[in-house]
Amino acid sequence: MARAGLSADRLTRAGAELADEIGFENVTVSALARRFGVKDASLYSHIKNAQDLRVRMAALALAEMADRAAAALAGRSGRDALAAFANAYRDYATQHPGRYTSAQIEIDSDGPAADAARRHSAMTRAILRGYALPEPDETDAVRLLHSTFHGFVSLERAGSFSHGARDSGASWARILDTLHTLLTTWHSD
Repeated sequence: MARAGLSADRLTRAGAELADEIGFENVTVSALARRFGVKDASLYSHIKNAQDLRVRMAALALAEMADRAAAALAGRSGRDALAAFANAYRDYATQHPGRYTSAQIEIDSDGPAADAARRHSAMTRAILRGYALPEPDETDAVRLLHSTFHGFVSLERAGSFSHGARDSGASWARILDTLHTLLTTWHSD
């Protein structure tokens, strides 16, 4: 019989909180069971296995990121939209490092995690509407933005920018200006 109060949603949220505390790679079914004071087996009536938990956490993180992006983009276009999205992305990664890491795992093309990933991608495409890029340029630009944002955030979180003379925030602003210029002057083949 399932323990009262446990559900897949509650376990997913608790797993995400745990990931932010101890790192995504350290979240296990056993660690989550300890958090609730139950045996591992008690969780298996709500989640299939550790991979199921990871995918659920990724779906949660991607949905949260898409929600933040949507709120940040409201009423904005061009450089303002780009900066709002980028700052929402960076802030999320800083505030929720374990969840952010979960959003980077490989997911199947079906299911809630894929739906959340598509919503997040749609927010990126919403930024690009202001730049009027045709396909396949828009797809290339989506990949450029995600690569740039993820690369910067990953290096910043690893402490790679802590030894420089220039504040990472100033570099971030310069990168956003450069991306805006690049997107404004994008040349199609």
